[in-house]
Amino acid sequence: MAEAAATAASGKVVIRNIGLMLSGDIDQPILEADTIVVHDGLITALGKLKDCDVEGATTVIDAKQTCVAPGLIDSHVHPVFGDWTPRQNQLGWIESTLNGGVTTMISAGEVHLPGRPKDIVGLKALAITAQRAFDNFRPGGVKVLAGAPVIEKGMVESDFKELAAAGVGLLGEIGLGSVKGGTEAATMVKWARAAGIQSTIHTGGPSIPGSGLIDKDVVLEADADVIGHINGGHTSLSEAHVCELCEKSSRAIEIVHNGNEKVAIAAAQMALQLKCPHRVILGTDGPAGSGVQPLGILRMVAMLSSLANIPAELVFCFATGNTAKIRKLNCGLIEVGRAADFVFMDRAQHTAGRTLLESVQLGDVPGIGMVMIDGIVRCGRSRNTPPATEIPVVVSGAH
Repeated sequence: MAEAAATAASGKVVIRNIGLMLSGDIDQPILEADTIVVHDGLITALGKLKDCDVEGATTVIDAKQTCVAPGLIDSHVHPVFGDWTPRQNQLGWIESTLNGGVTTMISAGEVHLPGRPKDIVGLKALAITAQRAFDNFRPGGVKVLAGAPVIEKGMVESDFKELAAAGVGLLGEIGLGSVKGGTEAATMVKWARAAGIQSTIHTGGPSIPGSGLIDKDVVLEADADVIGHINGGHTSLSEAHVCELCEKSSRAIEIVHNGNEKVAIAAAQMALQLKCPHRVILGTDGPAGSGVQPLGILRMVAMLSSLANIPAELVFCFATGNTAKIRKLNCGLIEVGRAADFVFMDRAQHTAGRTLLESVQLGDVPGIGMVMIDGIVRCGRSRNTPPATEIPVVVSGAH
């Protein structure tokens, strides 16, 4: 599977008879289209069937009037190596999350590695190794953007330049290492940003031994690109301080599954009140002490839609296009030139909702019928979601 993910090309793929197309773009979350054309992993056309060139397709998929959305992006995971997490001693967690509609994961640090090196040479070596390993190995086809070093005292600007030159594009959560002060963190964030490395800061109480409280003042002074788990991971700052962060910072507002749900709702509502919903992104912050959540992103979508009273099509943008734009990824949006990463969903069997979006707004997780990455079908009916009312069918061709 890993080899296929790295080398296979999809050929021409036509997806037709789509009942609902979610774009991932918060400015236009629903597209008036029923057909997508893919060539070698990229979207080449979308629109009405009669307006698309569908001849000569290697693979044709009948969506059976189900919903097609961009593959979900988990903005906050803690991988180690392969499809194994030592935190819960669990195998297959990434492939299992594929069955939850996630096609891309972004590391916030490989912090659970037993014996994780904390000296500067060692932490750089680990980051480069993790980046290379997950670039070569994609469990179930999932794109894991890894190699996120946890910064430590003593690092200098040349360390960040060296990391960037080696292909590292992320920092692990600031605050999980010895750098916990706002002034010191701000200096390293600037060095990282100048080198083209994106930063995330831990927010709230400590999560693992060695981490500590990162309060609102440190978050604001550090000015990292992403306010990591603004609702705590696990322990949140006060609701008032979280709302203050939303208001005083212009950075990404990351809400996670493994955090305070009440504050998650408050943060999302505050972003809408401040008219900046494009800043909200979603993660699980797993694997963690509370386990692995294969449906974590879907559960976040259902929770925020139902309890924060946000239209489901907008919340799906939090989990797709918003993250893609903030993280500068070529996925997360259904538009020409983007990666053909899709999740096919329908309302769960026997939900009270009459449509997919209504069922999610009522708090139900949708059923997944298929997941596609780079135009290649990676799983059919999900083994983890409730069964979808209808599922897509591969009419011709297969991978």
